Amino acid sequence: MVKEIERKLPVVHMCTIVPISQTVGANRIVPTIAIPHPFGDPSKTPEEEKALRRSLVERGLKALQTEITEQTVFTE
Repeated sequence: MVKEIERKLPVVHMCTIVPISQTVGANRIVPTIAIPHPFGDPSKTPEEEKALRRSLVERGLKALQTEITEQTVFTE
């Protein structure tokens, strides 16, 4: 399904298990935190968690703006 959507517009697959994203054919992959909390960490303070979430969103936006020719995992 990711590949079909990608034919029309670039997308970023944000996930906790990168090999699964690679298997389904996602082109832009951004690893997230953990399976029960992909976009956060309840052990952090609200301020730390907000910074963590912001960094994930910024990484996703950077991935959208990057030209790619093959599957790419954006870790930074």
